[in-house]
Amino acid sequence: MSEYDYEELGLIAGLEIHQQLDTASKLYCNCPTVRREPEESVRSFTRYLHPTRSELGELDDAAVEESRVEREFTYLAFDSTCLVEEDDEPPHRLDHEAVTVALEVAQLLDMEALDQAQIMRKIVVDGSNTSGFQRTTLVANDGEIQTSEGAVGIEDLMLEEESAQRIEESDRAVTFGLDRLGIPLVEIGTKPDIRTPAQAREAAEQIGMLLRSTGQVKRGLGTIRQDVNVSIADGARVEMKGVQSLDGIEDLVANEVHRQVRLLELKDELAERGATVGEVQDVTAVFEDSESGVIKGALDAGGKAMAVPLFGFDGLVGAEIQPDRRLGTEFADHAKRNGAGGIFHTDELPAYGVTEDEVAALREAVGAGEDDAVAMVAASADVAAQAIEAVAARAQVALEEVPEETRGANEDGTSQYLRPLPGAARMYPETDVPPVDLDPSEVEIPELLTEKVERYQQEFGFTEDLANQMAYSRRMPLFERGIEMGVDANTAANVVESTVIELRRDDVPVTKLTESHFEGVFALLADGDLAKEGIPELLTALAENPELDAETAAEQEGLGSAGENEVRDIIVEVVERNEEQVKEQGMGAFSALMGESMGALRGKAEGEVVSSILREEIQKRS
Repeated sequence: MSEYDYEELGLIAGLEIHQQLDTASKLYCNCPTVRREPEESVRSFTRYLHPTRSELGELDDAAVEESRVEREFTYLAFDSTCLVEEDDEPPHRLDHEAVTVALEVAQLLDMEALDQAQIMRKIVVDGSNTSGFQRTTLVANDGEIQTSEGAVGIEDLMLEEESAQRIEESDRAVTFGLDRLGIPLVEIGTKPDIRTPAQAREAAEQIGMLLRSTGQVKRGLGTIRQDVNVSIADGARVEMKGVQSLDGIEDLVANEVHRQVRLLELKDELAERGATVGEVQDVTAVFEDSESGVIKGALDAGGKAMAVPLFGFDGLVGAEIQPDRRLGTEFADHAKRNGAGGIFHTDELPAYGVTEDEVAALREAVGAGEDDAVAMVAASADVAAQAIEAVAARAQVALEEVPEETRGANEDGTSQYLRPLPGAARMYPETDVPPVDLDPSEVEIPELLTEKVERYQQEFGFTEDLANQMAYSRRMPLFERGIEMGVDANTAANVVESTVIELRRDDVPVTKLTESHFEGVFALLADGDLAKEGIPELLTALAENPELDAETAAEQEGLGSAGENEVRDIIVEVVERNEEQVKEQGMGAFSALMGESMGALRGKAEGEVVSSILREEIQKRS
């Protein structure tokens, strides 16, 4: 979509970055922040949620729309799940470690911390929190980052509890896992200073680098999410949620600009045609004998077919507004949010088992002519009625404006309708948790990853590539811990990166390696109880037997560091076994005997030591 002049269009964008913190405990309880598999759950319970009024007696539009379809929410609990997570016990005090990390982030973003943090409740009725609200706390505001296209202001920094993870979903039910619920996260909101899709990506990259500089954020898929707010001069503010990748941000902004431009073009064309939205009508009789699977299934179950004539819309319901998404797709999004599987519309019929005669009968039933379109929903009676009303309402909006709304990011860079934009009515004070005094002077400002790259090159003699690899590695804190324990930098890097990558290629289950495993390996190396050559074998043993500690695994694998006398005895045995080869080839036999010696020692000695002794023994006999 690069054909647009974004300045001329008046593009304004802002980011909301949600980053999970790697703390020991959750934000309002002492439960661990370790993710679990659904199969590990030990019990489950169900809830039904509904919106509540704010302290001013107002209802939030987004919460009201979400509650129109009654859904059953099932929650998977684990052996680590507590009553706070189940909303059967008041929350504990705000986690101190999480507050400290949030203040570090605030300083990196050049923000002003508040004197006191007041916890608020934010209404959430999509089932992602057992309580029906999310606790959120403003920690700091008024910061700034730099991009190649100019400064981007940071509006606020919030400390929040993570939502529960969706496990599976149907039209009327959702299953969540409680292992993610309550993990601390920071939400960083920029000011609307972003003017191009590329700048949006660059700003996100910069914020991501600053977050990782703390060494206290979680890494991996789903641990960081980006929401993007986008508008153009004649369009509307749209919030797009759940972008998983930096590449996705640039594509999403560009595609949203294109969508709003196309919606404005369609609005103008509809106005020229004098288009209007007709009355919703029951057209069940038209499809009593239909062979369309969806329609027949709905009617056989006692449902109805409901339709709305869209006068002057012919050919425009099927008009593309984003790659592989049409105006009709927007209508369908609204129908789906009200419980329907989707819609039929005449721009794509006959199809899906609907015949040409049925299309003609449908047009006649609602009074639609050749310049008109018809949208239809087939579902249970209540769902069909509610869904077609939502379609009619969205069609009416298409005549008037680009709607303000919240949308979900798709993997292909497009987006889909989720709900109206939330308002202030969703927020009210949390009375179960006392405020927290904030003192940023007690927090040290972390070293930036960009600064680490330079330091690693200067201090450790790393190449630029290796310095970048280590600074931006999720195991960077482990790497630095190894150095603090007395392991040389190259060996520490080899332990946490190179060796792990090689073992993964050999299908070793390296994901089972814990921080304690690595720290144990570092301790053995620092004490001289493990040779570097034994690192791969020891890490393999730990990955395959994660219940073991490094010292025990080393003993079981026979990987203790051998003394010089023991090493020499083993090398002498190797040389004597190959005495004829040594006499014939002299030092030419070195390579073959070196390999045999290292195999016999099984990682008990450093390669340099083995090489030196082997040379001595060969020279004695040649």
